[in-house]
Amino acid sequence: MGPPTQSVTGRIGEVISANSTAFVVQCYELYGAPGIGSFVRAGSPGIYGVVYDVRTEPLDPSRPVLARGQDAETEDEIYLDNPQIARLLTSRFDAAVIGLGSEGGFEPVLPSLPPRVHSFVYACLTDETSALAGNLAFLRRLVRSESPASDDVVRACILAAASTQPDPQALTLRAGRLLAAELSSDLPRINAILGGIAFGGIAL
Repeated sequence: MGPPTQSVTGRIGEVISANSTAFVVQCYELYGAPGIGSFVRAGSPGIYGVVYDVRTEPLDPSRPVLARGQDAETEDEIYLDNPQIARLLTSRFDAAVIGLGSEGGFEPVLPSLPPRVHSFVYACLTDETSALAGNLAFLRRLVRSESPASDDVVRACILAAASTQPDPQALTLRAGRLLAAELSSDLPRINAILGGIAFGGIAL
């Protein structure tokens, strides 16, 4: 038995802090956070976000994590011998707001108000992610983000969106055109974001 894990689908946590451009989520399960670039929704029809930072940390900041595995043969053994670990740690993530759900679908605009604290947060499944991919205007907000990992997040986000499409390369090309317009004076950055993305054996 190893560290607790969760299949990241459905309801995964709650908003614990929010502003107009981002929200912080505490996961219900240790190590239950989606990866960077994943799409999530706070509430219903809700506010949509893209995960840009994931961390696991002590629930109580005054009780730092200590190494426990000096005499253990495996990492799994640490969790077996110290079952309290799951109660002392929590996984959290930050999501950049990319738009709003509406009766007409998805609008890539900032909400007039952030999601409420304790709003339920859901991992977007394939159909929902595919619908978001229909309007990539939210990429403009992501590339203007001050997150140190913003380019990696944008690349991961494009991959996540493209993987839901019948023609993933077409979506990637759409994203490339949008980024070329938004970052017209920064070709190295465009190449850094799109470099290495490949579908059907064709690298872009």
